Amino acid sequence: METANSYVLIHGKNISHNTLAGSAVGPHMSIDKLFPALLECFGIILCGYIAGRADIITESQAKGLGNFVSKFALPALLFKNMVLLDFGNVIWAFLWSVLVTKVTVFVLVCVLTLMVASPESRYSKAGLYAIFATQSNDFALGYPIVDALYRSTYPEYLQYIYLVAPVSLMLLNPIGFALCEVQRWRQASHPQHSTAGILGVVVLQNPIVFMVIVGIISHFALGQRIPAVLSEFIDGLANSFGGAALFYLGLTMVGQLRKLTRDTGVALILLITAKLLIMPLVCKDMVDILDVGVNSTSANHTSLSNFAFLYGVFPTAPSVAIYAGHYNMELEVVTSGMVISTFLSAPIMYVSAWLLTIPLMDPTPLVTELENVSFNISIVSLVALVWTIAVMLLSRKFNRLPHLFVLNLFLAQFLVCVSMILWNFLVKQEDNLVGKILTFTLLYGSLYSTYIWTGQMALYRYMQFKYVEWLEYCFCVCRVPFLMVGGLLISGERTETIDSAFFYGRAQVGTTIRSVLSQQRNKILTVLPCLNLSSCLWWLFNKDPGRLYLELQFFCAVANYGQGFLSFGIFGLDRHLIILPFKKRLLSLWQSRETEDLSPSAVPEEVRLTCTHFVRYHKDQCVQDIVHTRRYEYQLSVNASTVVFRGCDLVDWLLERGLCSGRIEAEIYGVHLQHGGVLDHLTGQHCFRDEPTLLYCFIPGKDEPKEEDKQDRR
Repeated sequence: METANSYVLIHGKNISHNTLAGSAVGPHMSIDKLFPALLECFGIILCGYIAGRADIITESQAKGLGNFVSKFALPALLFKNMVLLDFGNVIWAFLWSVLVTKVTVFVLVCVLTLMVASPESRYSKAGLYAIFATQSNDFALGYPIVDALYRSTYPEYLQYIYLVAPVSLMLLNPIGFALCEVQRWRQASHPQHSTAGILGVVVLQNPIVFMVIVGIISHFALGQRIPAVLSEFIDGLANSFGGAALFYLGLTMVGQLRKLTRDTGVALILLITAKLLIMPLVCKDMVDILDVGVNSTSANHTSLSNFAFLYGVFPTAPSVAIYAGHYNMELEVVTSGMVISTFLSAPIMYVSAWLLTIPLMDPTPLVTELENVSFNISIVSLVALVWTIAVMLLSRKFNRLPHLFVLNLFLAQFLVCVSMILWNFLVKQEDNLVGKILTFTLLYGSLYSTYIWTGQMALYRYMQFKYVEWLEYCFCVCRVPFLMVGGLLISGERTETIDSAFFYGRAQVGTTIRSVLSQQRNKILTVLPCLNLSSCLWWLFNKDPGRLYLELQFFCAVANYGQGFLSFGIFGLDRHLIILPFKKRLLSLWQSRETEDLSPSAVPEEVRLTCTHFVRYHKDQCVQDIVHTRRYEYQLSVNASTVVFRGCDLVDWLLERGLCSGRIEAEIYGVHLQHGGVLDHLTGQHCFRDEPTLLYCFIPGKDEPKEEDKQDRR
């Protein structure tokens, strides 16, 4: 197809535009529905994380939910869609592209791991790492995103999610499981190698793989329909998957990053790079290569290629962490990587969808679209910053010198969001020039302040001032960015653009470069100055910046007006001001609701038997072994103290005495003792856990003397 280029004046320069491509291609994605879909998915994930972090749902309860999701809801969902799949409306080139991509990445990760890993864990690492890099969270997170983007334009893409799932579930994952089984047999004291045994473990004992096979067979046997007698039952299980899976994903994220060590960091970076960077790029290229013929010159080809890229960006499925836990291998890397890849996937998917859409958009209204993106991000970031500033003020941390700089940064970010929201309304009023200039001054004075304050934070350790001198210094620093904007207003030549990034033309670009360079001292924030500096230099040294310049402007908008997300993530959830009081309040509400039902009949039979057996046969010896030999004093009042023990101490003792076969089983044993009233956390804020930082004590029974009385009698 021949191309015809025209030019559109944006930011004072001609941007080349392929008119034939722009006119021939219609809207491929409902991009306006992407943000609500991301908000829905990650909102449910956040609810699950909060429930796990606040101990509303314990670890053992979360495992029960995980078993339901992976052994009932997901198999039913896969069976239903395998039966109903319409093979006649499938572009098979897409399936082959995903197949080749996943096999390539799987083999690459597997071979490299086998080459560099130590012999003690070579096969398990190769199997689990390869699964990590290729199994996407297709159903819980991927399907809602695809549904939001393509339901009104290409609804047939929704069934591709179920079509490509067997590539991992039936072809690649069994290979990874087989490698893990090989590693398990090599570590066993009496290894017995059996090919049939491996096949039975990785296929027949996996309900997901098994139901995919049954679903495909039923597709042809039942004529692409589910019998009415089974339809409602299967629909009930399948429909329960979406919310439950996302909620469980949030639960699995609690405490996982603490398992990350420096030794596993390199492996984690390489795996996330393979999953979120190499996978989408190779997937898109394979569609471009294999999708030839009818689609090669049509809008379908471009849309399918973009869909392949988005599919590759889907994060790793939480079931990979379940696999690692099942084999008790590589838990640190897999669980931490699952959390990080999930969090990174949200901005990557949002930005990728916009960037894939930009080349197909008419460049004339593109600046308006970028302003809308800045406006939407500013609103959400403003809410996050209000919360973060309130936490900073209520915790009184701003009285400490490092946090004084941080508070100034938060205030600057707050003003940036407010100014952008005002700019979005004032820019549409042609006769309000004074309002535009004042809003522009506040916007860019605050934006330059964020650059300068992050740079000043890096210099704090080298400065020796008293607190009053720090206040004077902060006041001087606050004036600098507004003086820069004042000079811009005097020397710059105002344009008629609605884009605040080019309101004063070339002079504004130069001022932005100078302010960005002041931030380069702070390296955990290098991305933000690099984006802004690249955008300015690209404009200065290119006669025709091209459409890539507009895409770079989008990145800059996300980075500039979304700073509040980073601030909220680091400072918004103060442990002593937010987390602990929230947990205490929830516990008090929960306990007050259950005070009416404290009779022995209210305790489950399993818990009652465990507590009775422990108190009758093991408690005295346990006190003698772990309380008297591993003493931890916790002052309760001026004249009294109680002897306490750590959660990990009780777990160690249960394993030494042979009451439990593993640490997970011993932790569940401790939870039963807590529920039965045998022991409790010192402050009543935590369930029993196998952790060295949580302290517990035994609770005396009605006819049992306290520990201090026992010691006095002796």
